[in-house]
Amino acid sequence: MNTGSILTIILNYRTPEMTLRAAEAALVEMADLSGEVLVIDNGSGDGSWEALQAGSAQRGWQHSDKIRLLQSPVNGGFGAGMNIGFAAGLSDGTAPDYYYLLNSDAFVQGQTMRTLRDFLADHPGAGLAGSFVHGTDGTPHRTAFRFPSIAGEFEMAARTGIFTRLLHPWVVAMEMPQTQTQVDWTAGASLMIRRQVIEEIGGFDETFFLYFEETDLCRRAAKAGWRTHYVPDSQVAHLGSASTGMKDWDRTPAYWFQSRSHYFAKSHGRVYAALATLARIAGTGLYALRRLVQGKPQADPNHFLKDLISHSLAPVSHKPSPPCETRLHSPVSEDPK
Repeated sequence: MNTGSILTIILNYRTPEMTLRAAEAALVEMADLSGEVLVIDNGSGDGSWEALQAGSAQRGWQHSDKIRLLQSPVNGGFGAGMNIGFAAGLSDGTAPDYYYLLNSDAFVQGQTMRTLRDFLADHPGAGLAGSFVHGTDGTPHRTAFRFPSIAGEFEMAARTGIFTRLLHPWVVAMEMPQTQTQVDWTAGASLMIRRQVIEEIGGFDETFFLYFEETDLCRRAAKAGWRTHYVPDSQVAHLGSASTGMKDWDRTPAYWFQSRSHYFAKSHGRVYAALATLARIAGTGLYALRRLVQGKPQADPNHFLKDLISHSLAPVSHKPSPPCETRLHSPVSEDPK
């Protein structure tokens, strides 16, 4: 029985071959589902758009009503790219019942999308549902989270067992549930969102270039009465950080600190944001002492504490999130079928 149409949105940023692989895997499952796959080149500017077009032609996708390509001339970040997808809707001009966000380095397995869609269809109060994500080597990735807090910032930085036990209710990364569980937020690598959620709260806040945008979206959804769930029966294999290079960061980029500061200031106010940063500094200092005394390994990228302090002193932008529908007039070009 058809329980609703799905628009699968995949953003490409300078990884066209991997994006095509992700789209291929998504299309296998979409063959039996109502909806489409939308691949958006997010302002790569490196020939990715041409590579996507060529790869699409080689696969005969120009004759398919299940997939299409869009090009954004600018890279406004993950949220901005997804907002283009929300606004684009289905090719017949209608809005889907569900939006499915899939990373370009994530590959659906089995009934990934159907499982998430059917879960939301069977649970009217649930607005968002995320998957069990594992590496291509089978290693589980943490995708079930609590909202960041002052206590959570300290625990995360301190990396010390006694504090993890004492502050367990505020530890951001949850122990991975074995069954479906309501969570504060889940990762956008594989995330199904009910259309009504986007209509009610708007799309992503585009002030977040990268990181914390899913956290903010789930928080706004929760304030509007929509639940977020982790559904481990839905699975994807994920390379992780293919576009951002996070695994190989020598130094944390400025946009991570800016997103973090914006999240805390927007969610709790400037005083709370300052206290959260002080907690992170205290935890980092504690771990630095353990490194000195116990020979613990370096855990953060180079100059992390210095960068954290300097960015916390910079003004926080409070640019309002544009309504999703304003993206309808974004300068995007579509690859004709």
